[in-house]
Amino acid sequence: MDRTVIESIKPFMVMEVLERALELEKKGRSIIHMEIGEPDFPTPRKIVQAGIESLLAGDTHYTDSRGISELRLAISEYCGKRYGAAVDPDRVIVTMGVSPALLLVLSSLVENDGDEIIMGNPCYPCYPNFTRYVGARPKFIPTREEEGFQLKPADVEKAIGPATRAVMINSPANPTGTLIPPEDIEAIVSLGVPVISDEIYHGLVYGEREHSALEFSDECYVLNGFSKLFAMTGWRLGYAILPEGALRRIQILQQNFFICPGSFVQRAAVAALRQSHPEIGEMVALYDERRLFLLGRLDSLGLRCAAEPKGAFYIFVRAGHLDNDSHRLAFDILEKAGVALTPGIDFGERGEGYLRISYANSLENLKEGMDRLEGYLEGRRAV
Repeated sequence: MDRTVIESIKPFMVMEVLERALELEKKGRSIIHMEIGEPDFPTPRKIVQAGIESLLAGDTHYTDSRGISELRLAISEYCGKRYGAAVDPDRVIVTMGVSPALLLVLSSLVENDGDEIIMGNPCYPCYPNFTRYVGARPKFIPTREEEGFQLKPADVEKAIGPATRAVMINSPANPTGTLIPPEDIEAIVSLGVPVISDEIYHGLVYGEREHSALEFSDECYVLNGFSKLFAMTGWRLGYAILPEGALRRIQILQQNFFICPGSFVQRAAVAALRQSHPEIGEMVALYDERRLFLLGRLDSLGLRCAAEPKGAFYIFVRAGHLDNDSHRLAFDILEKAGVALTPGIDFGERGEGYLRISYANSLENLKEGMDRLEGYLEGRRAV
């Protein structure tokens, strides 16, 4: 591989913020974490118990590279119930998180140097980084605040060219928490190029319903997993639902790159999909409470929400009036106020002038974080 490709991959700034925050905590500083996109809730008890029972039963060996048949069937059934989509279990491949699923899909789609993957700007930082890693180029479409920073079908259609290999969509989105209207998903899917739909935040939606690309086509590459809705980040498990023609190629890549996901983790995931978990409804209700609190408090501080989030656990706020360098601003807030936030530039040049705020933290901590942020802003005005 050309070393310049690896060297071109930029640091994941949210991790840079987190790592500096952890350093400050080791020195005795109190830090309010509003940077990381990780549920602050424990994995539901029935899921944990299923994992324990699987370990005790000796499920510690390799599985089918595509994932155990019970889990692939459970994913198929889940998609049928949630979206009304008929998904053959043979179209499912289970992966060690959504990131490996994305790497496998991109690796299978990219054929030549110079191939392009269309994506919005701002977007999740791994999308362009993974794209460059597999030898393709991200083709960014500048998205608009008034449209929730989501891709519009007309813009995608204009961007499609001979080098286009796929279009990336993400709903609910990171960093904005906004949703793509179903008619726009359908229109993008109908444009005749492969669509990669990252649906990891499905289920974490407030007052609306998210829609899957599965509702509109069997030819999409749909990515999802267990980290967010089921609070299973450390379990490292995701999946891809693939077009029939892509199955064998991606299976071979999985065999070579990752062999298979953890066996006992897959058994726990079956329990996640097939059993009821009252903790999840409670978790979503608490996220919504936090969302509404922050929307009101941030507005009072002059940090206007760029586009009201309807899903995930992020708020993207305008901060360019404080500093036109969001990286510098985020680290200044961290050092002076003890509040960890993510600079908007982490999500692309169109994210500059914004900050991403995660509400995956307790309401008590969020209130403390807002009080500290208010003090920080008052200090700036006093200078």
